[in-house]
Amino acid sequence: MTAVEATSITKEEQSKPLALRVGAELVGSFIICFAIYAICSLGSAVYGINMAFIALLTGIVYAAATVIFGSISGAQFNPAVSVAAMLTGKTHVLDGILYIIAQVLGGIGAGAAIRFLLPTSGQVTFKIWMTPTINGFDKNSVSYATLGNYGVTFSITLAIAVEVIAGSVIVAAALRTTGKHGESDTNHAFAMGLAYGIGTAIAYPVTGAALNPARATGIAIFAQNQGLNEEPLQQLWVFWICPVLAAAVVALIVIISGMVGTKKNTSDAEVSDEIENDTVLDEASVSDRNDGEENEQSSAQTYTHESVENN
Repeated sequence: MTAVEATSITKEEQSKPLALRVGAELVGSFIICFAIYAICSLGSAVYGINMAFIALLTGIVYAAATVIFGSISGAQFNPAVSVAAMLTGKTHVLDGILYIIAQVLGGIGAGAAIRFLLPTSGQVTFKIWMTPTINGFDKNSVSYATLGNYGVTFSITLAIAVEVIAGSVIVAAALRTTGKHGESDTNHAFAMGLAYGIGTAIAYPVTGAALNPARATGIAIFAQNQGLNEEPLQQLWVFWICPVLAAAVVALIVIISGMVGTKKNTSDAEVSDEIENDTVLDEASVSDRNDGEENEQSSAQTYTHESVENN
């Protein structure tokens, strides 16, 4: 038995209580969002962590949470992934809806925790902590402080493009590496860490890399009315629409691929049956011919014997 087979979810694990699975999504989302908020705020403001480290650490956080909670709930941690899982039949609709609620609540809890734990003063305001942490575009982009001096901003079109592309990578990785019923294994954890790392590298300079509506919502609520260039809640819709759109597109592709594969398998089975039937008919024809030849030979022998006796 390989390591992957050893860590795959069994039917018994799939039947774990719904409350336990929802709780895993809640706690996992809280840990992920809190870690990302801390990395972006403390890491960027205090240590000057660059985009490469943020992408790497984001991927590690998601991979670690997937390893921890994957055997309980499948470690979705993202409303977009849950939507795709529901559309493809990997997750029951009721379970998926409860997962999404838990994920958002986990993100909000993490936002509240980071809001009240970060120190502020007359010189170090909450705005300084939140600028590299929130998700936004145009004047709320993490790159605005640099590019704004040159009259350049990242528009909503670019924000939508990078979030949809990054979201598609994440959802595709999630669907590709989970089983028929959303089973998670070691490969799934590695794939999700890699997907979120790549997604962060793509989107962070433009939008701060939301990638996850729960992550965007949790911090947007507590960054509201904190003196940012634009209010985060006014731009939040982008970070819900884009991942869900990516989920729908990827799920549609998976469904169509499954239908085509099923049709091909059916056609192959029909061709195999036809070949088998033809083989049986050919064998029957050969057998009939052999029987006919044997009968003719027998008749000829009988006739010869009769002729000899008559003579």
